[in-house]
Amino acid sequence: MDKKVKIGLAAASACCLAASNMIKAASYVPEKKESSPFEDERVDVERYTKNLSDAIKIKTISNIDESKVDWSAFEELHKLFEERYPLLHKTLSVETVGKASLMYKWEGKNPELEPIALLGHQDVVPVSESTQGDWEHDPFGGEIADGYLWGRGAIDMKNHVIGVLESVETLIEDGFEPERTVYLLFGHNEEIVAAKDSGAHRMAKLLESRGVRLDSVLDEGGAILPVKVKGIINKNLAGIGIAEKGYCDFEVSIPAKGGHSSAPPNHTALGELADVIKDIEGHQFKSEITSIVDGILERVGRNTSFLARNILCNTKALKPLIKVIMKNIPAAASFVRTTTAVTMAQGSPAANVLPQKAAVTVNFRIMPGMKIADIEKHLHKVIRNKNAEIKLLGGNEPSNISPTDSRAFKAIEDICYRMNNDNVVAPYLVMGGTDARNYQDICDNIYRYSPFLMDTKLLLTTHGTNERIETASFKDGIAFFKRYIKTLAG
Repeated sequence: MDKKVKIGLAAASACCLAASNMIKAASYVPEKKESSPFEDERVDVERYTKNLSDAIKIKTISNIDESKVDWSAFEELHKLFEERYPLLHKTLSVETVGKASLMYKWEGKNPELEPIALLGHQDVVPVSESTQGDWEHDPFGGEIADGYLWGRGAIDMKNHVIGVLESVETLIEDGFEPERTVYLLFGHNEEIVAAKDSGAHRMAKLLESRGVRLDSVLDEGGAILPVKVKGIINKNLAGIGIAEKGYCDFEVSIPAKGGHSSAPPNHTALGELADVIKDIEGHQFKSEITSIVDGILERVGRNTSFLARNILCNTKALKPLIKVIMKNIPAAASFVRTTTAVTMAQGSPAANVLPQKAAVTVNFRIMPGMKIADIEKHLHKVIRNKNAEIKLLGGNEPSNISPTDSRAFKAIEDICYRMNNDNVVAPYLVMGGTDARNYQDICDNIYRYSPFLMDTKLLLTTHGTNERIETASFKDGIAFFKRYIKTLAG
């Protein structure tokens, strides 16, 4: 075939492919939503702000050693709830479960309908003494400055708990009466990872013993994150957590004779342990583009500019490349594989003593579809030193995956779109743990979503220094809770 003909055919083929892709990109657009915008919801932002500020001032810090918990702080918080939300406490029944968890019940008019539950936790993580001076405002001052409310719990998650209480109080003021029973379930020790007897676990088992099966559960999880890349996308991503990773800690140790450091062997227990750590870190778990990641890529991709959609409409073909990119970015890698983190180490108690045992603690965040037993098998396989001792310290299995076609998910999605046309709703996988996993035996439709707009910079202050939330996000956050309850329990 003549060279010019070949070039012409190649050019024509390329043009056809480009034209075909442009047609594909033109149809790769968001699904049309017919819902009309909401009328303005009555919200008392001033009351909410005051109550959240005062709640942050109360140091409800949980501890794995309950003897170290200041239980009077939880009593003080409960008193604040009673004083600030009198109609709620007059209308709803409340009982204390365990040490300080609260179970509120708003009786519905139709007892045949399965109840809904809104979850939250009252406890917060402590502030390390070494970081106290790094805070711009007192971490337990509840101060309002520069458009933010500052303090521990502003994001995780007194903002959510007070938002639920505020919404219920306002609904009662509005004269709303639910058809379905509504439970408000506020645990007291969610921040104790892998707690064997959490307040949430006790409440779930108590409901189960009473024959209660829940229609849906809403807990903390995703927020509304601005996604702005000039010329590509200018939207808000509302991530609804439909599952959460599992969690486990393993201790991996090397036993040795020990002795005086003046007569050391070629490799101490710590030296041998160094190779063990390299084995563990050098054998990461396999990455995978799951259906959840697929969903995020598609929903975000459909909301990008036409130029970007020319690429993103081909995500199926680009999966291998996307996977390579994601697994090499730590924050993104957590979405596509079980993560491995060597976090703690122990050796000799003195500089001149050879260790009789050297150990590391390895933390794993487990993808749905795997189990803790799989992690243990993996460690035995990749660690070449067969003298290594492997011990499970504790953990939780990954959660079930909730459906995206349920009444509850569709309600969250609809409310988000109707509140703001720039919201892009996508199911996602929660990296950390929540109280929600405790309710799997009595509920199939469990979602993790906190309806407050915040950029990534703020989200990263969770458990960190200068935790704060924008006061501008309060009105829509409370309005969401009101609409959610009216939609699902009305």
